Amino acid sequence: MSQYGEPDHYILHLSDTHFVTDGDLLHDSVDSDANLARIFERLERAGQRPEAIVFTGDLADVGEPEAYVRLRRIVEPAAERLGAKVIWVMGNHDARPAFRSGLLDSAPTQESVDSVVDVNGLRIIVLDSTVPGSHHGLITDEQLAWLKEVLAVPAPHGTLLALHHPPVPSVLDVLTLVELKEQSKLATVLEGTDVRGILGGHLHYSTTCTFAGIPVSVASATCYTQDLLTDKGSMRGRDGAQAFNMVHVFRDRVLHTVVPVEESATVYEMSAEYLAEAIAKLVPASDASNSATALVN
Repeated sequence: MSQYGEPDHYILHLSDTHFVTDGDLLHDSVDSDANLARIFERLERAGQRPEAIVFTGDLADVGEPEAYVRLRRIVEPAAERLGAKVIWVMGNHDARPAFRSGLLDSAPTQESVDSVVDVNGLRIIVLDSTVPGSHHGLITDEQLAWLKEVLAVPAPHGTLLALHHPPVPSVLDVLTLVELKEQSKLATVLEGTDVRGILGGHLHYSTTCTFAGIPVSVASATCYTQDLLTDKGSMRGRDGAQAFNMVHVFRDRVLHTVVPVEESATVYEMSAEYLAEAIAKLVPASDASNSATALVN
């Protein structure tokens, strides 16, 4: 019945897992491992079938090799069961050598972690916005030249750009200290290209904006989030409101949907069969038949 039809692609967007040493809790209160495992349990239970899962950085809290091994141990079996590719993006809390060896099975170097992944015609470009030893972000001139060359040839279904530091303003003043620097250079490269969306993390809350005319979607953290109603100039991390995003790519638009990690109490529940019967009473017979079939299937 939808006037938009079915999406061409379905991508999961998660960010900021901040894994710590095995057995420890993040900030002595948050079980990052359990939060992530719970997300995959819910996805599998719901029969979700994303094509790819994009993690936009800060996968480990202090870049420990063990954290990446444990993260991979949780994610990769779940991704295989879901039938999804896994796409890892560097964050400012990550360490390039351990990230490379622990997640990518590559040499543990300090080289920027940039890549291009094809997802059934949808191109996802991974751009490493980190500056080793710092928490702000920066895309180097060498990276920009590489990005320009990649984008010179459009992808069949367009491109999503994934990076940790999102090119957006923050409602928390203190986060301006750790934002992506020299954003105008990136905007110049992206203008007029086939980039249809930018996926980011870093902020620990969900937000959306535009950059160079391109929609930007920031996924909240799966570990802890920022309270946005604190006193001006202050920060308060909280163990609540964690979320991830579902990204549905249609022929002419990209839909980003925020999904809370926490399961809440049920207010009401309707089965597919019940809804099929209800719809049959509301729409013309020809449409009702098609709708009922779609709901049941």
